Amino acid sequence: MSVGPLLIEHDDGLDRVTLNRPDSLNALDPAMIDALNAYFEGLQRNRTTRVVVLKGAGPAFCAGLDLKHAMAKRAERQEPPSVADSLDSQRRIADIVMLMRRCPQPIVALVHGAAAGGGFALALAADIRIAAKSVRMNCAFIKLGLGGCDIGTSYFLPRLVGVSVASELILTGRFIGAERALAVGLVSEVVEDGQLDDAAVPYIDAMMNASPVGLRLSKECLNMSVDAGSIEQVIAMEDRNQVLCSRSEDFEEGIRAFIEKRKPVYIRR
Repeated sequence: MSVGPLLIEHDDGLDRVTLNRPDSLNALDPAMIDALNAYFEGLQRNRTTRVVVLKGAGPAFCAGLDLKHAMAKRAERQEPPSVADSLDSQRRIADIVMLMRRCPQPIVALVHGAAAGGGFALALAADIRIAAKSVRMNCAFIKLGLGGCDIGTSYFLPRLVGVSVASELILTGRFIGAERALAVGLVSEVVEDGQLDDAAVPYIDAMMNASPVGLRLSKECLNMSVDAGSIEQVIAMEDRNQVLCSRSEDFEEGIRAFIEKRKPVYIRR
């Protein structure tokens, strides 16, 4: 297990990644931002990790940007940062969610307590979200004198909950709790606080029992299909993936396991 702003524990194909600044509600400071970028960039060619679980230590998932740190750094400056410097800082945070979408491993976010601003963005960028009853999520940006669209939220939210609810959340910054998040399809399941890890097990097991190549291609295809311009483009991607998978030993093992009524044993590549 690695120790620092991120706790990363690898267990037989599963990475458990914990945001580890509990005293600050896991707010995003430069060290945390750098660690998240490094971790998700490292997954791009990683064949050992098949599934990622992302959660927060302590009472919250992630309270967003560490505003105390940001204001302290701003006070230290003799003059305002240049546009180029500001854009670079902004892009370092936004890179995290883009890397989360590009990495081939499915990401399960276990969300509890505050998931605000950048923390909400991290949850939205995951593939599956499971919420504790304590969760309170919002696009906090517009309440801070900024635009309401930040760190990919205006991309993810309309695709997850529709334009109407996304507009409400982005334009007002109002909080959405667990039950409404479940009702609008933002999360897959709501459980009691303290039961998030147990609730994630069936999702993890199902994905770990999938063919490694098939699982990766499925995430890629879903991402492409969301933005596809036509059904023809989607079908072409699906056809390509199925042909690739059907030519592998995994397909033969999957068929044998189905007929023999057992779990498949895939070769990791």
